Amino acid sequence: MQVKNICCIGAGYVGGPTCAVIAKMCPDITVTIVDVNQTRIDAWNSSQLPIYEPGLDDVVRACRGKNLFFSTDVDKAIDAAELIFVSVNTPTKKSGMGGGRAADLAYVLSATRRIAEVAKSSKIVVEKSTVPCRTAESMRAVLEANGTPDVRFDILSNPEFLAEGTAIQDLHCPDRVLIGAMQTPDGLAAQQALVNVYRQWVPEDRIITTNLWSSELSKLAANALLAQRISSINALSAICEATGADVDEVAHACGRDSRLGSKFLKASVGFGGSCFQKDILNLVYLAEQLHLPEVAAYWHQVIAMNEHQKKRFVRTILSSLFNTITNKKICVLGFAFKKDTGDTRESAAITIIRDLLVEQARVAIYDPQVRPEQIRMDLAEPGIVDDTLQQVTICDNAYAAAKDADAVLVVTEWDEFRELDYDRIYKNMNKPAFLFDGRLMLPADKLQTIGFNFMAIGKSHGTMAAEK
Repeated sequence: MQVKNICCIGAGYVGGPTCAVIAKMCPDITVTIVDVNQTRIDAWNSSQLPIYEPGLDDVVRACRGKNLFFSTDVDKAIDAAELIFVSVNTPTKKSGMGGGRAADLAYVLSATRRIAEVAKSSKIVVEKSTVPCRTAESMRAVLEANGTPDVRFDILSNPEFLAEGTAIQDLHCPDRVLIGAMQTPDGLAAQQALVNVYRQWVPEDRIITTNLWSSELSKLAANALLAQRISSINALSAICEATGADVDEVAHACGRDSRLGSKFLKASVGFGGSCFQKDILNLVYLAEQLHLPEVAAYWHQVIAMNEHQKKRFVRTILSSLFNTITNKKICVLGFAFKKDTGDTRESAAITIIRDLLVEQARVAIYDPQVRPEQIRMDLAEPGIVDDTLQQVTICDNAYAAAKDADAVLVVTEWDEFRELDYDRIYKNMNKPAFLFDGRLMLPADKLQTIGFNFMAIGKSHGTMAAEK
Protein backbone atom coordinates (compact mmCIF):
# COMPACT_ATOMS: atom_id res chain seq x y z
CA MET A 1 0.00 0.00 0.00
CA GLN A 2 1.23 3.48 -0.84
CA VAL A 3 0.29 6.00 1.82
CA LYS A 4 -1.06 9.26 0.39
CA ASN A 5 -3.30 10.40 3.24
CA ILE A 6 -2.50 10.28 6.95
CA CYS A 7 -4.90 11.04 9.79
CA CYS A 8 -3.67 11.68 13.32
CA ILE A 9 -6.25 11.43 16.10
CA GLY A 10 -5.02 13.67 18.90
CA ALA A 11 -3.52 17.16 18.49
CA GLY A 12 -1.34 17.16 21.61
CA TYR A 13 2.36 17.17 22.46
CA VAL A 14 3.04 14.04 20.38
CA GLY A 15 0.56 14.08 17.51
CA GLY A 16 0.94 17.75 16.61
CA PRO A 17 4.73 18.01 16.25
CA THR A 18 5.15 14.46 14.85
CA CYS A 19 2.66 14.83 12.05
CA ALA A 20 3.69 18.41 11.29
CA VAL A 21 7.21 17.16 10.60
CA ILE A 22 5.88 14.24 8.53
CA ALA A 23 3.97 16.79 6.42
CA LYS A 24 7.11 18.89 5.99
CA MET A 25 9.34 15.96 5.03
CA CYS A 26 6.72 14.22 2.85
CA PRO A 27 5.13 16.95 0.70
CA ASP A 28 3.33 14.34 -1.41
CA ILE A 29 1.36 13.09 1.63
CA THR A 30 -1.68 14.95 2.96
CA VAL A 31 -1.66 15.00 6.76
CA THR A 32 -4.77 15.87 8.76
CA ILE A 33 -4.56 16.21 12.55
CA VAL A 34 -7.94 15.94 14.27
CA ASP A 35 -9.16 16.51 17.79
CA VAL A 36 -12.58 16.87 19.39
CA ASN A 37 -11.33 19.92 21.31
CA GLN A 38 -12.39 22.90 19.17
CA THR A 39 -10.30 25.35 21.20
CA ARG A 40 -7.16 23.31 20.64
CA ILE A 41 -7.78 23.01 16.90
CA ASP A 42 -8.46 26.75 16.68
CA ALA A 43 -5.09 27.36 18.34
CA TRP A 44 -3.31 25.10 15.83
CA ASN A 45 -4.90 27.14 13.06
CA SER A 46 -3.81 30.44 14.63
CA SER A 47 -0.53 32.28 15.14
CA GLN A 48 -0.47 31.18 18.81
CA LEU A 49 0.04 27.40 18.80
CA PRO A 50 -1.34 25.49 21.81
CA ILE A 51 2.09 24.12 22.77
CA TYR A 52 5.54 25.66 22.91
CA GLU A 53 8.31 23.76 21.19
CA PRO A 54 11.38 25.39 19.60
CA GLY A 55 11.10 25.24 15.80
CA LEU A 56 7.48 24.06 15.74
CA ASP A 57 6.06 27.40 14.57
CA ASP A 58 8.29 27.38 11.48
CA VAL A 59 7.29 23.82 10.53
CA VAL A 60 3.57 24.49 10.93
CA ARG A 61 3.70 27.78 9.02
CA ALA A 62 5.54 26.12 6.14
CA CYS A 63 2.96 23.34 5.67
CA ARG A 64 -0.39 24.47 7.09
CA GLY A 65 -2.99 24.84 4.37
CA LYS A 66 -0.81 23.02 1.85
CA ASN A 67 -0.52 19.41 2.95
CA LEU A 68 -1.04 19.91 6.70
CA PHE A 69 -4.53 20.49 8.10
CA PHE A 70 -6.07 20.75 11.57
CA SER A 71 -9.75 19.87 11.99
CA THR A 72 -12.46 18.68 14.35
CA ASP A 73 -14.06 16.63 11.55
CA VAL A 74 -12.71 13.31 12.81
CA ASP A 75 -14.91 11.10 10.63
CA LYS A 76 -13.94 12.81 7.37
CA ALA A 77 -10.22 12.48 8.15
CA ILE A 78 -10.58 8.79 9.09
CA ASP A 79 -12.50 8.04 5.91
CA ALA A 80 -9.88 9.69 3.67
CA ALA A 81 -6.78 8.19 5.29
CA GLU A 82 -4.93 4.98 4.48
CA LEU A 83 -2.92 5.26 7.70
CA ILE A 84 -4.20 6.54 11.05
CA PHE A 85 -2.04 7.48 14.04
CA VAL A 86 -3.76 7.12 17.41
CA SER A 87 -2.02 9.75 19.51
CA VAL A 88 -4.35 10.40 22.43
CA ASN A 89 -3.73 10.74 26.15
CA THR A 90 -3.05 7.61 28.22
CA PRO A 91 -3.03 8.92 31.81
CA THR A 92 -2.47 6.79 34.87
CA LYS A 93 -5.74 5.44 36.26
CA LYS A 94 -6.86 7.36 39.34
CA SER A 95 -9.04 4.64 40.85
CA GLY A 96 -10.30 1.09 40.42
CA MET A 97 -8.20 -1.92 39.52
CA GLY A 98 -4.64 -0.76 38.92
CA GLY A 99 -5.43 2.74 40.20
CA GLY A 100 -2.27 4.81 40.60
CA ARG A 101 -0.22 2.47 38.38
CA ALA A 102 -2.03 1.15 35.29
CA ALA A 103 -2.55 3.22 32.15
CA ASP A 104 -6.09 4.34 31.41
CA LEU A 105 -6.78 3.27 27.83
CA ALA A 106 -10.23 4.82 27.59
CA TYR A 107 -9.18 7.42 25.01
CA VAL A 108 -7.23 4.88 22.94
CA LEU A 109 -10.13 2.45 22.79
CA SER A 110 -12.63 5.23 22.10
CA ALA A 111 -10.55 6.41 19.14
CA THR A 112 -10.20 2.82 17.95
CA ARG A 113 -13.96 2.29 18.10
CA ARG A 114 -14.51 5.48 16.10
CA ILE A 115 -12.13 4.23 13.41
CA ALA A 116 -13.97 0.90 13.18
CA GLU A 117 -17.39 2.54 12.92
CA VAL A 118 -16.37 5.09 10.27
CA ALA A 119 -13.94 3.19 8.05
CA LYS A 120 -15.28 2.07 4.68
CA SER A 121 -11.91 0.83 3.37
CA SER A 122 -8.96 -1.02 4.84
CA LYS A 123 -6.79 1.00 7.24
CA ILE A 124 -3.41 0.80 8.90
CA VAL A 125 -3.94 1.80 12.53
CA VAL A 126 -0.80 2.92 14.35
CA GLU A 127 -0.33 3.11 18.12
CA LYS A 128 1.52 6.39 18.67
CA SER A 129 0.45 6.86 22.28
CA THR A 130 2.56 5.15 24.91
CA VAL A 131 0.59 2.04 25.82
CA PRO A 132 1.03 -1.11 27.94
CA CYS A 133 2.42 -4.21 26.32
CA ARG A 134 -0.22 -6.11 24.31
CA THR A 135 -2.58 -3.13 23.97
CA ALA A 136 -2.78 -4.03 20.27
CA GLU A 137 -4.80 -7.11 21.25
CA SER A 138 -7.44 -4.90 22.85
CA MET A 139 -7.48 -2.59 19.85
CA ARG A 140 -7.88 -5.50 17.47
CA ALA A 141 -10.82 -6.84 19.49
CA VAL A 142 -12.54 -3.44 19.30
CA LEU A 143 -11.86 -3.08 15.57
CA GLU A 144 -13.17 -6.55 14.75
CA ALA A 145 -16.26 -6.17 16.93
CA ASN A 146 -17.28 -2.80 15.49
CA GLY A 147 -15.94 -2.82 11.93
CA THR A 148 -17.47 -3.74 8.58
CA PRO A 149 -16.74 -7.40 7.58
CA ASP A 150 -14.99 -6.54 4.31
CA VAL A 151 -12.74 -3.86 5.88
CA ARG A 152 -9.31 -5.05 7.06
CA PHE A 153 -7.37 -3.36 9.85
CA ASP A 154 -3.64 -3.81 10.37
CA ILE A 155 -2.24 -2.58 13.68
CA LEU A 156 1.27 -1.22 14.06
CA SER A 157 3.20 0.09 17.06
CA ASN A 158 5.29 3.20 16.39
CA PRO A 159 6.18 4.72 19.77
CA GLU A 160 7.57 8.23 20.00
CA PHE A 161 10.98 8.88 21.55
CA LEU A 162 10.80 12.67 21.71
CA ALA A 163 12.36 14.88 24.35
CA GLU A 164 10.31 18.02 24.94
CA GLY A 165 12.38 21.07 24.14
CA THR A 166 14.21 19.24 21.34
CA ALA A 167 11.24 17.44 19.76
CA ILE A 168 11.52 19.07 16.32
CA GLN A 169 15.24 18.32 16.18
CA ASP A 170 14.54 14.75 17.34
CA LEU A 171 11.93 14.30 14.61
CA HIS A 172 14.18 15.65 11.87
CA CYS A 173 17.15 13.53 12.95
CA PRO A 174 15.96 10.66 15.15
CA ASP A 175 18.26 8.17 16.90
CA ARG A 176 15.86 5.50 15.73
CA VAL A 177 12.34 4.97 14.45
CA LEU A 178 10.74 1.83 15.87
CA ILE A 179 7.92 0.07 14.03
CA GLY A 180 6.36 -3.11 15.40
CA ALA A 181 3.96 -5.34 13.47
CA MET A 182 2.30 -8.73 13.54
CA GLN A 183 4.61 -11.15 11.77
CA THR A 184 2.06 -12.07 9.11
CA PRO A 185 2.13 -11.17 5.40
CA ASP A 186 -0.49 -8.43 5.92
CA GLY A 187 1.23 -7.16 9.06
CA LEU A 188 4.62 -7.03 7.38
CA ALA A 189 3.15 -5.24 4.35
CA ALA A 190 1.61 -2.60 6.63
CA GLN A 191 4.92 -2.25 8.43
CA GLN A 192 6.69 -1.66 5.12
CA ALA A 193 4.15 1.01 4.18
CA LEU A 194 5.06 3.01 7.29
CA VAL A 195 8.77 2.34 6.74
CA ASN A 196 8.36 3.90 3.28
CA VAL A 197 6.96 7.07 4.86
CA TYR A 198 9.87 7.51 7.27
CA ARG A 199 12.58 6.52 4.79
CA GLN A 200 11.86 9.74 2.86
CA TRP A 201 14.13 11.48 5.37
CA VAL A 202 15.33 8.93 7.95
CA PRO A 203 18.35 6.76 7.04
CA GLU A 204 17.26 3.16 6.67
CA ASP A 205 19.72 1.90 9.29
CA ARG A 206 17.87 4.00 11.88
CA ILE A 207 14.49 2.39 11.15
CA ILE A 208 14.07 -0.64 13.40
CA THR A 209 11.37 -3.22 12.67
CA THR A 210 10.22 -5.65 15.38
CA ASN A 211 7.18 -7.62 16.41
CA LEU A 212 4.31 -5.69 18.02
CA TRP A 213 5.02 -6.67 21.61
CA SER A 214 8.72 -5.81 21.50
CA SER A 215 7.88 -2.35 20.16
CA GLU A 216 5.26 -1.67 22.84
CA LEU A 217 7.56 -2.78 25.66
CA SER A 218 10.62 -0.97 24.27
CA LYS A 219 9.06 2.45 24.89
CA LEU A 220 8.33 1.66 28.54
CA ALA A 221 11.76 0.13 28.95
CA ALA A 222 13.57 3.13 27.44
CA ASN A 223 11.85 5.62 29.72
CA ALA A 224 12.34 3.41 32.77
CA LEU A 225 16.07 3.11 32.09
CA LEU A 226 16.47 6.86 31.57
CA ALA A 227 14.56 7.68 34.77
CA GLN A 228 16.60 5.07 36.63
CA ARG A 229 19.80 6.96 35.76
CA ILE A 230 18.36 10.22 37.10
CA SER A 231 17.23 8.60 40.35
CA SER A 232 20.62 6.91 40.66
CA ILE A 233 22.61 10.16 40.43
CA ASN A 234 20.10 11.88 42.72
CA ALA A 235 20.61 9.13 45.31
CA LEU A 236 24.35 9.69 45.03
CA SER A 237 23.85 13.45 45.47
CA ALA A 238 22.71 12.87 49.06
CA ILE A 239 25.88 10.89 49.76
CA CYS A 240 27.97 13.65 48.16
CA GLU A 241 26.46 16.27 50.45
CA ALA A 242 27.30 14.17 53.52
CA THR A 243 30.83 13.22 52.54
CA GLY A 244 32.23 16.33 50.85
CA ALA A 245 32.19 14.82 47.38
CA ASP A 246 30.91 16.92 44.46
CA VAL A 247 28.10 15.25 42.50
CA ASP A 248 29.11 16.98 39.25
CA GLU A 249 32.63 15.63 39.57
CA VAL A 250 31.36 12.15 40.41
CA ALA A 251 29.00 12.22 37.43
CA HIS A 252 31.77 13.42 35.12
CA ALA A 253 34.13 10.67 36.29
CA CYS A 254 31.48 7.98 35.86
CA GLY A 255 30.26 9.40 32.55
CA ARG A 256 33.73 9.08 31.02
CA ASP A 257 33.31 5.32 31.25
CA SER A 258 32.28 4.34 27.72
CA ARG A 259 30.02 1.66 29.14
CA LEU A 260 27.99 4.32 30.99
CA GLY A 261 28.20 7.57 29.03
CA SER A 262 27.40 11.00 30.44
CA LYS A 263 23.75 11.52 29.48
CA PHE A 264 21.09 11.67 32.20
CA LEU A 265 23.68 11.87 34.97
CA LYS A 266 22.80 15.42 36.05
CA ALA A 267 21.57 15.65 39.63
CA SER A 268 18.50 17.82 40.17
CA VAL A 269 15.32 18.26 42.20
CA GLY A 270 13.88 15.30 40.29
CA PHE A 271 12.48 14.33 36.93
CA GLY A 272 9.03 15.30 35.65
CA GLY A 273 7.10 15.27 32.40
CA SER A 274 4.26 13.18 31.09
CA CYS A 275 6.22 10.00 30.41
CA PHE A 276 8.76 8.89 32.99
CA GLN A 277 6.56 8.45 36.05
CA LYS A 278 3.55 7.23 34.07
CA ASP A 279 5.57 4.68 32.11
CA ILE A 280 7.42 3.33 35.15
CA LEU A 281 4.15 2.93 37.05
CA ASN A 282 2.79 1.15 33.98
CA LEU A 283 5.79 -1.18 34.06
CA VAL A 284 5.28 -1.75 37.79
CA TYR A 285 1.66 -2.71 37.20
CA LEU A 286 2.63 -5.01 34.34
CA ALA A 287 5.14 -6.81 36.60
CA GLU A 288 2.51 -7.14 39.34
CA GLN A 289 0.02 -8.64 36.89
CA LEU A 290 2.70 -11.09 35.74
CA HIS A 291 3.28 -12.12 39.40
CA LEU A 292 6.77 -10.63 39.49
CA PRO A 293 6.71 -8.70 42.81
CA GLU A 294 10.49 -8.29 43.03
CA VAL A 295 10.60 -6.75 39.56
CA ALA A 296 7.71 -4.43 40.44
CA ALA A 297 9.42 -3.33 43.68
CA TYR A 298 12.69 -2.68 41.84
CA TRP A 299 11.16 -0.30 39.32
CA HIS A 300 8.88 1.36 41.88
CA GLN A 301 11.96 2.41 43.83
CA VAL A 302 12.93 4.70 40.93
CA ILE A 303 9.72 6.66 41.58
CA ALA A 304 10.22 6.56 45.35
CA MET A 305 13.72 8.05 45.01
CA ASN A 306 12.40 10.81 42.76
CA GLU A 307 9.79 11.79 45.36
CA HIS A 308 12.40 11.60 48.12
CA GLN A 309 14.65 14.04 46.26
CA LYS A 310 11.90 16.67 46.04
CA LYS A 311 11.00 16.28 49.71
CA ARG A 312 14.69 16.43 50.68
CA PHE A 313 15.08 19.71 48.79
CA VAL A 314 12.19 21.25 50.76
CA ARG A 315 13.58 19.96 54.07
CA THR A 316 16.90 21.61 53.26
CA ILE A 317 15.15 24.92 52.60
CA LEU A 318 13.30 24.68 55.90
CA SER A 319 16.38 23.83 57.96
CA SER A 320 18.39 26.61 56.30
CA LEU A 321 15.71 29.22 57.00
CA PHE A 322 15.79 28.46 60.73
CA ASN A 323 13.11 25.75 60.57
CA THR A 324 10.24 28.05 59.69
CA ILE A 325 9.07 29.75 56.50
CA THR A 326 5.73 30.95 57.82
CA ASN A 327 4.85 34.19 56.03
CA LYS A 328 8.31 34.30 54.44
CA LYS A 329 8.46 35.06 50.73
CA ILE A 330 9.99 32.31 48.62
CA CYS A 331 10.78 33.04 44.97
CA VAL A 332 10.48 30.02 42.66
CA LEU A 333 12.21 30.38 39.29
CA GLY A 334 10.71 27.92 36.85
CA PHE A 335 7.51 25.90 36.79
CA ALA A 336 7.81 23.80 33.60
CA PHE A 337 9.25 20.34 34.18
CA LYS A 338 12.29 21.25 32.04
CA LYS A 339 13.54 24.14 29.95
CA ASP A 340 12.33 24.92 26.43
CA THR A 341 8.81 23.65 27.02
CA GLY A 342 5.61 24.95 28.56
CA ASP A 343 4.67 21.46 29.78
CA THR A 344 4.10 21.25 33.53
CA ARG A 345 2.96 17.65 33.85
CA GLU A 346 4.54 16.00 36.92
CA SER A 347 6.85 19.00 37.29
CA ALA A 348 8.99 18.95 40.44
CA ALA A 349 7.91 22.56 40.99
CA ILE A 350 4.35 21.47 41.75
CA THR A 351 5.36 19.20 44.65
CA ILE A 352 7.89 21.70 46.00
CA ILE A 353 5.47 24.66 45.92
CA ARG A 354 2.67 22.65 47.52
CA ASP A 355 4.99 21.72 50.38
CA LEU A 356 6.03 25.37 50.78
CA LEU A 357 2.38 26.40 50.94
CA VAL A 358 1.65 23.78 53.59
CA GLU A 359 4.43 25.46 55.63
CA GLN A 360 2.51 28.75 55.14
CA ALA A 361 5.12 30.44 52.97
CA ARG A 362 4.23 33.18 50.49
CA VAL A 363 5.35 31.97 47.07
CA ALA A 364 6.20 34.12 44.04
CA ILE A 365 6.59 32.21 40.77
CA TYR A 366 8.15 33.13 37.44
CA ASP A 367 8.37 30.93 34.36
CA PRO A 368 9.00 32.36 30.87
CA GLN A 369 6.61 29.98 29.07
CA VAL A 370 3.99 28.61 31.46
CA ARG A 371 0.77 30.60 31.50
CA PRO A 372 -0.53 31.84 34.90
CA GLU A 373 -3.81 29.94 34.51
CA GLN A 374 -1.87 26.70 34.02
CA ILE A 375 0.15 27.31 37.19
CA ARG A 376 -2.97 27.96 39.24
CA MET A 377 -4.73 24.92 37.82
CA ASP A 378 -1.76 22.67 38.69
CA LEU A 379 -1.55 24.02 42.23
CA ALA A 380 -5.31 23.71 42.76
CA GLU A 381 -5.15 19.90 42.83
CA PRO A 382 -6.39 17.99 45.91
CA GLY A 383 -4.51 18.95 49.06
CA ILE A 384 -4.43 22.69 48.30
CA VAL A 385 -7.45 24.74 49.36
CA ASP A 386 -8.45 27.96 47.60
CA ASP A 387 -7.40 30.08 50.59
CA THR A 388 -3.90 28.69 50.34
CA LEU A 389 -3.59 29.80 46.71
CA GLN A 390 -3.96 33.38 47.93
CA GLN A 391 -0.38 32.96 49.15
CA VAL A 392 0.75 32.52 45.51
CA THR A 393 1.82 35.39 43.26
CA ILE A 394 2.66 34.81 39.59
CA CYS A 395 5.13 37.35 38.22
CA ASP A 396 6.11 38.34 34.69
CA ASN A 397 9.85 38.52 35.39
CA ALA A 398 12.43 37.08 37.76
CA TYR A 399 13.26 40.39 39.43
CA ALA A 400 9.66 41.00 40.49
CA ALA A 401 9.43 37.47 41.85
CA ALA A 402 12.65 37.87 43.86
CA LYS A 403 11.93 41.34 45.27
CA ASP A 404 11.72 41.23 49.09
CA ALA A 405 12.14 37.44 49.02
CA ASP A 406 13.86 35.51 51.79
CA ALA A 407 15.00 32.79 49.41
CA VAL A 408 15.25 32.10 45.69
CA LEU A 409 14.84 28.55 44.34
CA VAL A 410 15.97 27.59 40.84
CA VAL A 411 13.66 24.72 39.90
CA THR A 412 13.72 24.73 36.07
CA GLU A 413 16.98 25.09 34.12
CA TRP A 414 15.92 27.91 31.78
CA ASP A 415 18.98 29.44 30.11
CA GLU A 416 17.87 32.96 31.03
CA PHE A 417 18.34 32.14 34.71
CA ARG A 418 22.11 31.93 34.09
CA GLU A 419 22.13 35.49 32.76
CA LEU A 420 20.17 37.22 35.53
CA ASP A 421 21.71 40.16 37.39
CA TYR A 422 22.17 38.43 40.73
CA ASP A 423 23.72 41.55 42.29
CA ARG A 424 20.40 43.30 41.64
CA ILE A 425 18.42 40.34 42.98
CA TYR A 426 20.53 40.20 46.15
CA LYS A 427 20.16 43.91 46.87
CA ASN A 428 16.36 43.66 46.71
CA MET A 429 16.04 40.57 48.94
CA ASN A 430 15.60 40.27 52.69
CA LYS A 431 18.79 39.40 54.53
CA PRO A 432 20.21 36.89 55.07
CA ALA A 433 19.45 36.06 51.42
CA PHE A 434 19.34 32.39 50.45
CA LEU A 435 19.67 30.90 46.97
CA PHE A 436 19.00 27.20 46.37
CA ASP A 437 20.15 25.78 43.04
CA GLY A 438 18.01 22.76 42.25
CA ARG A 439 19.50 22.35 38.77
CA LEU A 440 23.27 22.76 39.34
CA MET A 441 23.46 25.59 36.82
CA LEU A 442 24.73 28.61 38.76
CA PRO A 443 28.32 29.64 39.77
CA ALA A 444 28.61 29.04 43.50
CA ASP A 445 31.76 31.13 44.10
CA LYS A 446 30.39 34.21 42.34
CA LEU A 447 27.07 34.07 44.17
CA GLN A 448 28.70 33.54 47.56
CA THR A 449 30.95 36.54 46.87
CA ILE A 450 27.85 38.64 46.19
CA GLY A 451 26.61 37.65 49.64
CA PHE A 452 24.16 34.83 49.07
CA ASN A 453 23.89 31.86 51.38
CA PHE A 454 24.16 29.55 48.39
CA MET A 455 23.27 25.88 48.39
CA ALA A 456 23.18 23.37 45.56
CA ILE A 457 22.14 19.75 45.32
CA GLY A 458 25.05 17.34 45.66
CA LYS A 459 27.49 19.94 47.05
CA SER A 460 28.77 19.94 50.60
CA HIS A 461 29.21 23.72 51.04
CA GLY A 462 26.74 25.81 53.00
CA THR A 463 23.99 24.05 54.91
CA MET A 464 23.06 21.66 52.11
CA ALA A 465 23.94 18.62 54.19
CA ALA A 466 22.39 15.21 54.67
CA GLU A 467 19.47 14.94 57.02
CA LYS A 468 20.30 13.95 60.57
